[in-house]
Amino acid sequence: MALTLEQIIDFQTNGYVIVEDVLTEDDLGPVIREIERLIDERARAYHADGRITELHEDEPFERRFALLHAQCPDMNRGFDIMQLLGREMFAFLTNQRLLDIAECLLGRELSCNPIQHLRSKMPWKGEGEQSAGMENVPWHQDAAVTSPDSEASEMITFWLPLVDATKETGCMEIIPGAFKGGYLKHQAEGGTTIVKELLPSDPPITAECRKGGIVIMNKYTPHRGTSNRSDIVRWSLDLRYHKTGAASGRDFHPSFVARSASRPESVLGDYEVWRTLWKEALAKPAQKAHRV
Repeated sequence: MALTLEQIIDFQTNGYVIVEDVLTEDDLGPVIREIERLIDERARAYHADGRITELHEDEPFERRFALLHAQCPDMNRGFDIMQLLGREMFAFLTNQRLLDIAECLLGRELSCNPIQHLRSKMPWKGEGEQSAGMENVPWHQDAAVTSPDSEASEMITFWLPLVDATKETGCMEIIPGAFKGGYLKHQAEGGTTIVKELLPSDPPITAECRKGGIVIMNKYTPHRGTSNRSDIVRWSLDLRYHKTGAASGRDFHPSFVARSASRPESVLGDYEVWRTLWKEALAKPAQKAHRV
């Protein structure tokens, strides 16, 4: 699937574009089933040591994790792509539908960026917005969590909901056109966030996106998460791609060639190699690439 000329112009003009109906159940199903299996394995381990009393085995993907998390918040600890290292997730990173779209914006030499996340936004019934954190990120630019040496790197974010992302379930808000101002200074307090005085005053849009669609963003596009007011978990993937040869913004974590017209043999298709690269990287002392 390729982007239309109109979609490319929208992206170049606004710093984002929402593309619906990109991915099918055949694309997303294996990833979701793998996540369900990993949830079940963790739940059974926690049940065995007494941290969980009810497994909620009959609950669907959209609800089970929240019920388990309510019993034991550790369910969500380290439950991310680079810790789980799932075989189906690795295969999905080079999904041809994703790469076809990335090629429309970056060209034919594509690398999968190591800054990638699986997010489970829990239902929130409190007053106001949920506090900032991995579940509800404040106003930021994705460039804020990259190293300065990647300033010139062309990098795009693919934000993919695994359930419908609506205003109720906690979709993103985006400030159109604000990417043209380049990088804005961020602060660490309150979660990595744009310094309040520098946040553009332009009105944000509500970036609703159905399962199977993608929100594509420029690395300088200001955006934030909003609270999930529904009764389900709002699952999503946050993936990035950059031009091969450019700095990834996090060189202490493994990026890899996902598509290459000039050197197809350089594409990484070996799951075990990818898994080993991540295990070796995470075994080293923690490093940070934040610009704050």
